[in-house]
Amino acid sequence: MSESGILREYVTAEIGGELIGLPILRVQDVFIPEAATRVPLAPPEVAGVLNLRGRIVTLIDMRRRLGLSGGNDKAALAIGVELRGESYGLLIDAIGEVLKLDEDAREPNPVNLDPRLARVSTGIHRLNERLLMLIDVDRVLDIAMESMAA
Repeated sequence: MSESGILREYVTAEIGGELIGLPILRVQDVFIPEAATRVPLAPPEVAGVLNLRGRIVTLIDMRRRLGLSGGNDKAALAIGVELRGESYGLLIDAIGEVLKLDEDAREPNPVNLDPRLARVSTGIHRLNERLLMLIDVDRVLDIAMESMAA
């Protein structure tokens, strides 16, 4: 079947001044991270863990993970996702809207994209005045898990 005319929904978020999109089917919830506990000897991308409604959630600092600067010192929100039965919170600066985007309009990553971003990005969409970078949640979390195992 052709990809022509297929619309996919993405939750948009801002991280360090960049606009990213996560597939809506991967997003479980959006929450305010409170009372996080730092994990000794964890890589810098792991901002800590917290108890969210009885589940232990590992917080991933998306600014550090993606090599971005800017924004506040503390992330205001987290997007809840899951991988292999484990819960994660991706720390973001701001949540945006849900967009339905045509797969035909998706473009490959620019050749000059920072390698840290290129590893987790599945492409970009050109919006009115901004670029939306599409993020592969599995790649973000696999990288985090690799660094924890090292």
